[in-house]
Amino acid sequence: MIRRLDLRPLFQSGSLSRGQVRDLIPRASLSIDSVAEAVSAIITNVRDSDEESILGLVERFDGVRPQSMRVPREVIDDAEKNLDRQVRAALEESIRRIRKVHESQRRDENRIEVVSGGVVTQRWVPVDRVALYVPGGKAVYPSSVMMNVIPAQIAGVKSIAILSPAQREQNGWPHSTILAAAKILGVDEIYALGGAVAIAASAYGVKDSSGRVAMKPADMVTGPGNIYVAAAKRALRGVIGIDSEAGPTEIAIIADESADPVAVATDLISQAEHDVIAAAVLITDSLALAEEVEMELKQRVPRTKHSKRIQEALSGIQSCIAIVNSIAEAVEVANHYAAEHLEIQTSDDERWAKEIRNAGAIFLGRFSPVSLGDYSAGSNHVLPTGGCACHSSGLSVQSFLKGLSFVEYGEAALREISETVITLARAEDLPAHGEAIAARFEIDNGNKHE
Repeated sequence: MIRRLDLRPLFQSGSLSRGQVRDLIPRASLSIDSVAEAVSAIITNVRDSDEESILGLVERFDGVRPQSMRVPREVIDDAEKNLDRQVRAALEESIRRIRKVHESQRRDENRIEVVSGGVVTQRWVPVDRVALYVPGGKAVYPSSVMMNVIPAQIAGVKSIAILSPAQREQNGWPHSTILAAAKILGVDEIYALGGAVAIAASAYGVKDSSGRVAMKPADMVTGPGNIYVAAAKRALRGVIGIDSEAGPTEIAIIADESADPVAVATDLISQAEHDVIAAAVLITDSLALAEEVEMELKQRVPRTKHSKRIQEALSGIQSCIAIVNSIAEAVEVANHYAAEHLEIQTSDDERWAKEIRNAGAIFLGRFSPVSLGDYSAGSNHVLPTGGCACHSSGLSVQSFLKGLSFVEYGEAALREISETVITLARAEDLPAHGEAIAARFEIDNGNKHE
């Protein structure tokens, strides 16, 4: 069901390196280069096409042709009206919690007086327009609507569009639950576009057959997706801002003998449910726990709805139970692995949490499972994957803000620092930089020519 990896002998010769950990616990193969040529052709096609041609691409890739790219308001209204009451209540409570957490991420303006008469002010302003991608396919993700829309709204983004694949079972529109979640959040600009087509349309915009704007281009696109979405983001980075390329989901769990094997096993299963290339990793110093978790997996996986998908993910090279000598070693492995989701289930969770440097989101204790964070903890579930947590953060209000620096120096303040600037400009062999200072005060810049 899941391989066991004994790391104890390797630690006897010292610490493991990040490279060793990533070789021993590799991510599943996801070669963006393998689809780069196909995605490049899609991007060119979208850039040079009108709405009718793009709807043809939707039909080709999703097997259904929507009546239009943009979902009509009445379709969105009907989706909200027909939303199951229990689902609505769950969405509304989750929205309340996510808003509460993300409200705390607002950035204040900072005004620093460097010297008397010399002030630098940093002001945070939102991007003008964002496209938020909500995947379809194996599951329905109203949670991704919440996780993308809420921080963008709190950041103050004025123009928000949602893009989600057309569904055959939904008359060519995105899933009704996605439409309803968007309506609850006050977003009614929604397009039935998926994959690389959606990302390219976000970057270049789309016109109808008469040349009128059918969809405005965005400044930034966020949200997870499949390999085609990731490849399109990579290809269009620079044309449009992106959050990340986002690979398969992953969970790592640090656990000792005090952990509940049922909780550990079900949490591994929960993330393996996403995709056959999802990663599920347990790092433990307890052989007894490892054996108990293996038994739980054997019993539980066959009983789950998506057992075939889960079994393939758990038996893949990307998943394992790693045995170490101590929880200190487990923390070292986890920091090198840099998981999207990291759970800590030990007898002293807070102690070990302080040692974590690299993870997208950390869940402490038996009663803080990743599933809680996926929906209703209040934290964001759009997180760095593929080891990128060693240098990147999850989606937040900050993701939609740009820092602008306003520099205001008076005459005396500039005169005081002028020689310093001129000296540095001369050291860099950029005399015109120094002249821009000297000319204001008729200072000898030391760059006269015969």
